Amino acid sequence: MDEPVPHLLHTVLDAEDVRELAEFYRQLLGLQYRAGDERQDGGSDDADWLVLMDGHGNRRLAFQKVPVLPRVTWPEDGVAQQLHLDMSVPSVEELDRQHRRALDLGARLLLDRTDDPKEPLRVYADLAGHPFCILVG
Repeated sequence: MDEPVPHLLHTVLDAEDVRELAEFYRQLLGLQYRAGDERQDGGSDDADWLVLMDGHGNRRLAFQKVPVLPRVTWPEDGVAQQLHLDMSVPSVEELDRQHRRALDLGARLLLDRTDDPKEPLRVYADLAGHPFCILVG
């Protein structure tokens, strides 16, 4: 009989501006805020913890406030990635479409390997500097 194991709840990303980073991923991935985490009208937004869910009510990403977040310097030496998110699309055409969306949302392109015949991909930095990949696969 298998031993019980912990269930992975979600991945948490640090951010100086929690709402800004959560909103970036909400739009990029088509997620929604956990009930009660939506932006409240008319007030300041000093959220220190937000959760994004998929359409089935599963937690996908969470964001926690930190006072200072050193920017990742990858692919250069200095500040390592420590973590990155991988996302896939079915075709190079969709990779190009998502590239434009990511840039429009404020992502910064770090590496372009779209000419790789085995695994076309692009690596970006999100608004807080966390790396993420969009690849064909």
